[in-house]
Parts: sequence; C-alpha cells; structure tokens
Amino acid sequence: MNKAQLINVVAKATGDRATARLAVESVLDAIVRAVAAGEVVSVTGFGSLTREERPAHTARNPQTGERVQVGATHVVKFRPGARFKALAAGRRAMPESGNCIQKGPKTPKVARP
Repeated sequence: MNKAQLINVVAKATGDRATARLAVESVLDAIVRAVAAGEVVSVTGFGSLTREERPAHTARNPQTGERVQVGATHVVKFRPGARFKALAAGRRAMPESGNCIQKGPKTPKVARP
C-alpha cells in the first residue's frame, strides 16, 4: 500500500478525499518530525518508532573485498505492537470490520454473592 492508496482508504471512512489527504499527511509529518528530533513515537497496538545511533564500524566492499571505514549514523527502528504482530503472524483473526488494533471492550465484572 502506498500513500495514495492509504489516503483512499481513509477517504472511504471520512467521506472526503481532501480531509483524508490532510489527515494522512499531517500524521506522517508529525511522526517524521518527532522521530528526527530523537523522540519515541509509540502508537498503542500498532508499534513504536525510534531513532537509534549506529556506531562507526569497518565494512567490506563486496565487489573488491577491500575494507572500508563507515562513519556513525542514525537509523529509524520500528518495533510492531503485540496486536500487530499477532495479526501479521495469523495468531489472531482479522476482524471483519472496525479497528483491528483497538482493544475490545472490557468484560463487566460479575458481582460476587
């Protein structure tokens, strides 16, 4: 799924493509800005995005076999949430409708006699 397809899915839920486009682009922009600033972005049920430092190291050029020094850099890491992992692995059934990562309603407590 690309960004345009995501906007189309959100537009079906909102009924307006312009609003959906603004919503998707605003959410993605907020996530990118926060992660680039070093903040952890965590969405319950979906996962967490973090910016981590990769230290300098020695690598090997696969064409020549020559060793090269690679400088330190920052990378983005994604860690999927438990519900997302369970759905992707097939351990949890995908609901026919509604939000697939939202927790279900709590079961009411039974009064003890």
